[in-house]
Amino acid sequence: MNRSHFKKVLLLFFACTLLISIPLTSRSDNSEQVIPYKVGKWLPSDQTLESQWRADLIRKVAAEPADTPLLPVIQEFKDLIENDPEIYMLFNEMFKQIPDEAKYKKDPVGNPQIKDYKQMLRVLNYTMTRAPEFNETGLVGFPINAILDWPMGTPAGCSVFLNKKVNRQLKKILNQWAVYLGSSDSCYVLSDDEKHGWFGSDAQKAMPGFAKDFICDPKKPHYGFTSWDNFFTRRFREGRRPVASPDDDYVIANSCESAPYKIARDVKLRDEFWIKAQPYSLIHMLDSEELAKTFEGGTLYQAFLSALSYHRWHSPVSGTIVGVKIIDGSYYAEAQSMGFDPAGPNESQSYITNVASRALVLIDADNPDIGLMGVLFVGMAEVSSNEVTVYPGQHVNKGEQLGMFHFGGSTHVLLFRPGVKIKFNLHGQKPGLHSHNINVRAEIATVKKGKDL
Repeated sequence: MNRSHFKKVLLLFFACTLLISIPLTSRSDNSEQVIPYKVGKWLPSDQTLESQWRADLIRKVAAEPADTPLLPVIQEFKDLIENDPEIYMLFNEMFKQIPDEAKYKKDPVGNPQIKDYKQMLRVLNYTMTRAPEFNETGLVGFPINAILDWPMGTPAGCSVFLNKKVNRQLKKILNQWAVYLGSSDSCYVLSDDEKHGWFGSDAQKAMPGFAKDFICDPKKPHYGFTSWDNFFTRRFREGRRPVASPDDDYVIANSCESAPYKIARDVKLRDEFWIKAQPYSLIHMLDSEELAKTFEGGTLYQAFLSALSYHRWHSPVSGTIVGVKIIDGSYYAEAQSMGFDPAGPNESQSYITNVASRALVLIDADNPDIGLMGVLFVGMAEVSSNEVTVYPGQHVNKGEQLGMFHFGGSTHVLLFRPGVKIKFNLHGQKPGLHSHNINVRAEIATVKKGKDL
């Protein structure tokens, strides 16, 4: 690594340190509603539960023979860490920088912490052949995210999880895990085990009416699902989620089974998305300056998905698909301005729209008062397999499928150009900690006739 490159690394490292250490004042931005965090229930709202789960995982891995071989994809990660001086430095530093409350390699409630990258790799290796189990009081559906929860919030973690080489390798690891989750071997968690099975009594309380809502057969093993991924990308039964006003092009349908997070108007081309307010920065979100200029000054709606929810995407309008773009990004980067997030990157919902792995679908709406609009589907941590199932030139009707998240999904964004006169319908709820899902394909907004474009 030459001196110039090393200097850049140090500057980024110290910049992340400053983001944590400097007190931040409140900042007004262009958002109408900001929902407090702890959203989506991807990790337990009670940090003690996550800590206990992680501690149990660490103990299971410790009980394995010391010479247990690493899977090839994990061995590649080890080689990358140890052979790249920048990455080696940061992976060592991020464990040293875990804060005082987790010193002695224990978390705030006394459970053992992962102490270094070598132990991290062994735990990752273990999870590659395990599927997420149900938990009554909080879902640990993100085992890798739980493993990295403390180190990813350090200054070194800020740097290393934005590293392109690290993210390329993480993508390979997650793709390998996806192979397992798509296999019949992952069905063992689709059981009626009282505490941890997805069809046990505790799970049924959390997902009432499951068999009535979703296509499945309770009389068959695993309710007829062939894998964890098959279960997670399940479909609603016909008629369970009707399309709002299918013949009225002025009514916009909800793209995902999701809860409102933020509405922003006059969205800027560029903004400081890494600061505490986490404003939107179009050029970074869309990975294109030319496209970003099309939506500059427009309106944006963001909503988050629940871990227990439905994870397919549907078109908010009738129109023609004019563009599809998969944007590679980070998997475990979070906004340092938020401090240590017990369920990171939950508190970085707006931030990750700029940096995370995501899929963009551009639709030229049949309604000229809407015209070109964008739908951005953003992966979070393990939830970064964005599958688009439409193609440019295809006409879709409102409510038809656009694609899906695999393993779940974190958040999605609707983008409208300036001049589109849009009024959102949040179904009477006040955004906050208790915001709830609005049905997919239900009305989410209406557009007034007569555009100003």
